[in-house]
Amino acid sequence: MIQNHLLTAARFVPSPNANARPEGVAIDLIVIHNISLPAGCFGTPYVEQLFCNTLDCQADPSFADLQGLEVSSHLLIRRDGEVVQFVPFDQRAWHAGVSCFEGREGCNDFSIGIELEGDDHTPYTDRQYQMLANVVAELLQDYAIPATNITGHCDIAPNRKTDPGPVFQWDRLRRDLAQRGIQQD
Repeated sequence: MIQNHLLTAARFVPSPNANARPEGVAIDLIVIHNISLPAGCFGTPYVEQLFCNTLDCQADPSFADLQGLEVSSHLLIRRDGEVVQFVPFDQRAWHAGVSCFEGREGCNDFSIGIELEGDDHTPYTDRQYQMLANVVAELLQDYAIPATNITGHCDIAPNRKTDPGPVFQWDRLRRDLAQRGIQQD
């Protein structure tokens, strides 16, 4: 359930890396990402720290290029299915970067970003797929997003990004949504 643009089942950890959406722009896209810090390591506190600008970039050598980076996502779905929300849905999270969907540039303006704790090579968990389908179904309903407007970061920034990766099962998400009465035809 969504109240005041927050998912009631999520733990809210506010990120400073957000701002107002442009006036009159409707939310009509869901972008699925993946993230792990360090790459391929799960269950760490580092993703939350990155999204809240509290990451100690000395904690791991792979964090060196993250110094000063200001990014966020609306949601993170951890491997165990826990959902963490960083930005209210009516605000613009900084998740897509330079991006284009169906000829519309700047996807942060009109999208909701969902990060799955993962990488391009490790299969996502059953719990993540279940929670993702639940969350997406709520978002589609509450924000009247067309069911066809669910995409990967790789699709809106194809020369820059690969997530959610080749292991992400788009057919499974479609099937899970269909079980909830949502068709993506």
